[in-house]
Amino acid sequence: MNKPHDLIETARRTIRLELDAVQELLPRIDADFVKACEMILGAKGRVVVVGMGKSGHIGNKIAATLASTGTAAFFVHPAEASHGDMGMITRDDIVLALSNSGTTAEIVTLLPLIKRLGIRMISMTGNPESPLAKAAEVNLDARVSQEACPLNLAPTSSTTASLVLGDALAIALLEARGFTAEDFAFSHPGGALGRRLLLKVENVMHAGDTLPWVQRGTSLRDALLEMTQKGLGMTAVLENDGSLAGIFTDGDLRRALDKGIDVRLASIDEVMTAHGKTVHAEMLAAEALKIMEDNKISALVVVDEKNRPVGAFNLGDLLRAGVM
Repeated sequence: MNKPHDLIETARRTIRLELDAVQELLPRIDADFVKACEMILGAKGRVVVVGMGKSGHIGNKIAATLASTGTAAFFVHPAEASHGDMGMITRDDIVLALSNSGTTAEIVTLLPLIKRLGIRMISMTGNPESPLAKAAEVNLDARVSQEACPLNLAPTSSTTASLVLGDALAIALLEARGFTAEDFAFSHPGGALGRRLLLKVENVMHAGDTLPWVQRGTSLRDALLEMTQKGLGMTAVLENDGSLAGIFTDGDLRRALDKGIDVRLASIDEVMTAHGKTVHAEMLAAEALKIMEDNKISALVVVDEKNRPVGAFNLGDLLRAGVM
């Protein structure tokens, strides 16, 4: 037997079966799905996800996805709920209960208490006729024709279907709430995305004594000394009133040398880029990066509302800040 070939065929069969399970979900995104979304959107409390075994692992991930996309949610282990953790659930919450069979004993045990407290419940099961589905206000149908497991026993296709259905629920709620990329960043302040979406230009710019600048009429030689001392590869050029007249960068220097301009005699006015691209301190650093990429420039001057330079930064500053 060609063992590598067998392994590949098994893997491909597994993927095909799980793809089929996901495809089967499409016609079931119906009025019940809409009602589940409306229940969650109208709730004063949080979504409390419960599930045992593999369904519990999937439920944990669904709760995390909901929480990071604008829907307050957390996971409660149903067995622990019977031993005190039920106190974590309030009457204002929505319970989202996962069970492929719909008969999981640890969850069924909680049903009378959930009903007695008047807590609204959504079920996600593979058996719409099960006790759990019947007890829920709305059931999300996650049944599959066949598990990818050749014994049709190990939760494989069914857990994939539940995970995808949970993602569909989270993203539908995200869009319904008008959840933005900035909102997402507040849920992920420590990650790379958080840095990209929360960091502002004022957090990365050089200001005060570290800002390179010269007046109009300054010799090119003195402007180069200012650039060297401040180390940004550029300098702002100011009008007499302190507003920005232009920008001079390493690129401008190379172009001046190509034209044969005498560095010892030239004035900064002859070689600077008049005005140039600028940004404001309150702008997101990620927006500033896009301006730099679109215009193929490596440094920017930060100006205030009167077009007076208040800072400057380059690609190296954005790289060190984790924006790129």
